[in-house]
Amino acid sequence: MADVKPPDPDDLLAQIRALPAAGPVLAAVEARPGVYLVGGAIRDLLRGGQPFDLDLVVEGDPVPVARRIGLDDVVVHDRFGTSTVSAGGFTYDVARSRRETYPQPGALPEVEPAPLKEDLGRRDFTVNALAVGLGEPGRGRLTAYPGSLDDLEQETLRVLHDASFIDDPTRLLRLARYRGRLGFTIDPHTQALAQQAVDEDALGTISGPRIGNELRLLAREEDPVAAFQALRELGLDEAIHPGFGLADEAAARRALALLPRGERADRLILAAASLDLPAAELRTLLDRLGFEAGDRDAILAAARATELSRALAAAQSPSEVAATARRAGAEAVALAGALGAEAAARQWFETLRGVSLEIDGRDLLRAGVPEGPALGEGLAAALAAKLDGRARGRDEELAAALESLGKDS
Repeated sequence: MADVKPPDPDDLLAQIRALPAAGPVLAAVEARPGVYLVGGAIRDLLRGGQPFDLDLVVEGDPVPVARRIGLDDVVVHDRFGTSTVSAGGFTYDVARSRRETYPQPGALPEVEPAPLKEDLGRRDFTVNALAVGLGEPGRGRLTAYPGSLDDLEQETLRVLHDASFIDDPTRLLRLARYRGRLGFTIDPHTQALAQQAVDEDALGTISGPRIGNELRLLAREEDPVAAFQALRELGLDEAIHPGFGLADEAAARRALALLPRGERADRLILAAASLDLPAAELRTLLDRLGFEAGDRDAILAAARATELSRALAAAQSPSEVAATARRAGAEAVALAGALGAEAAARQWFETLRGVSLEIDGRDLLRAGVPEGPALGEGLAAALAAKLDGRARGRDEELAAALESLGKDS
């Protein structure tokens, strides 16, 4: 458990200054009053972390501050008084200090300017209701919502008011995200409020794409399995759609361990949570949640991993493994490996996937193969021969290709 105490302003400012993303911000706001670093970055700093993403709140117009940070690379969102700015390879959210009211449950909030203390009061959880002044006066001074530091020290997730999940049901999904990421305990009253909101179908008051956006953030967590476990603990997976949810934590972790670096772990975990859904039902769900076509189709393919696992396990040769895996995609192969075809999945990722031919279509054309489907057929035969150890080097690859087409080499 972290020992969290109100820090000395100079010490806290030194910690902020040491952050890689802090340089453009501090240079831009040093002489500007009413600018604060807020939210999760302060939470993580107080726990000894080094946050990467920095969010700012400005008492007043945030746009001039955003433009001082990123010059012209600023996107302004007038409705909510926020701006997104890029500088030095980092992206920052710069928002006006504000209060929010919700005209109806699940509606987007109506906002108006308000002092910092009211802005902190609109936050999702007390451990995120923290701010540090970056400009004078009050540079380096911590402002915390009542109980925030106690909850941070006790590693407890607590909402700021009883209507929190009703006003904005996406906070239910954020509760799962922070529970998985931080490992904090959920305050019993907050747990009861979350359960009540789930039972009353609070998620049904917000659009599919808003749910989908939060679900994508969950899937992109450093430990997405923990995030989806928290989703299940809270009953949110079934609330999103009956039958959706990560039922086999061990298999998901095995699949992630098999997946090569650089591949899409988020697609894999979403597919692992969708294994029990029929393809047509899953496609409808992903469309309702606003998934882009490329992500939707990859998740659909990976969610057929049980069938793929059987096919990979039944493959009789390296070329059969390769042909089966190549059509499926990396996420599907990793999940299929976790479901029983581990040896074949490892063989594909570690040995077969990187094999390529020394010959190409021009070699076949010079050997008398006409343009058309025969070129692809010959190259496929040559690759199969190479994978199975029957062809080594250009001459044997060419011979295997021509033999498959009934031609002499």
